[in-house]
Amino acid sequence: MKYLLTLLLSLSLATCYAQETTFILVRHAEKANDGTKDPALTAEGEARAENLQKMFEEADVAAVYSTNYKRTQLTVAPLAQAKGLEVKPYGWKNPKELLSKILEANAGGIVIISGHSNTTPVLANLLTGKATFTTFEDSDYGNLLIITTTKIGEGNLLQLRY
Repeated sequence: MKYLLTLLLSLSLATCYAQETTFILVRHAEKANDGTKDPALTAEGEARAENLQKMFEEADVAAVYSTNYKRTQLTVAPLAQAKGLEVKPYGWKNPKELLSKILEANAGGIVIISGHSNTTPVLANLLTGKATFTTFEDSDYGNLLIITTTKIGEGNLLQLRY
């Protein structure tokens, strides 16, 4: 699977405009049911986070973003650590402005964004300019959205599972 993703990303980047940016959007991995508002990951979630890291170990990731919740941070932590990158926190007041800033800061690169069942679909819809997603099911942690774009609202989507 990781070789397929590396090949897809390489082909995508090689055949596109010089400043086309690739956004990798994931919902956080499986969260613990510990009764708190900010749970960590379950063992299954930790394994999914490790799988995410392995999938992109050959990719030249420019930046990793996450909300301020443990579950989103822990989902991308193994990947960020392997790449020597910090997980950059992001807020949710203006998602379109957020994406514009991320695009400007990482033009031509690969960006990983970890979000939630209700925020990841919004980011995908904004990047593609299409109302493809509403929310992800509460039990669905395996969506992997790859969107390449030079401009917010004009992205091309590849939806995978991991």
